Amino acid sequence: MDVRFLSAGDTALAVEFGDVIDRALSDRVLRLAAKVRAAQLPGVFEAVPTYRSLMVHYDPLATDSVGLIQRLKQLIDDASVGTRPAKLWRIPACYEASHAPDLAEVGERTGLGSDEVIRLHSGTRFHVYMIGFVPGYPYMGDLPEALVLPRRPDPRTRVPAGSIAIASAMTAIYPLESPGGWHLIGTTPIRLFNKHWPRPVLLSPGDAVCFEPITTAEFAAIRSASDADAYQVPYETIEI
Repeated sequence: MDVRFLSAGDTALAVEFGDVIDRALSDRVLRLAAKVRAAQLPGVFEAVPTYRSLMVHYDPLATDSVGLIQRLKQLIDDASVGTRPAKLWRIPACYEASHAPDLAEVGERTGLGSDEVIRLHSGTRFHVYMIGFVPGYPYMGDLPEALVLPRRPDPRTRVPAGSIAIASAMTAIYPLESPGGWHLIGTTPIRLFNKHWPRPVLLSPGDAVCFEPITTAEFAAIRSASDADAYQVPYETIEI
């Protein structure tokens, strides 16, 4: 599919690369986002990656869509190849029954059993496609095919903050208590969003995430340290 430029009112453009959820397509979106930020285009003040497109916000008094599209076309050509730096986060995850209300059911529905669900989920390096729904909510893929399930038919009105969930080919973490219809297979004791942080959201599109299984005792210790801002989520910088 050719790149499409779609007007989003008079202050934004959507640069659309395709119509599927795909890692290679996501990398194109992320490379363009990095190029846009580095170029500091006149009038452009934000670039927001999604699964398959980049939303570019601009000041219509400083630039216009025609000129901006021409500049973006040049950046797309420059961003067609190459690697990019990313953070690989190692997020603690408690899969024990008290923190995983749907794990047994997921094990039953997939025919794998709980232990194999945990092994597959914690053994996968996930890609953060985008942030959405509520502040800091990461949509991450791609789940092993054996874990793919549709959303729950009976969404919960209250999902606790920190819940680790799966649905379709995605996994996610609920940063805040909110409604939700995904399957809850674990909980992390860390925070993904805090309005008082210099950068309120922990994860970014393009980051990688691995889940590290922990016990309930370790969960309590990390939660206490995290609540006191005394816990740093382990990460390393990688090239993708």
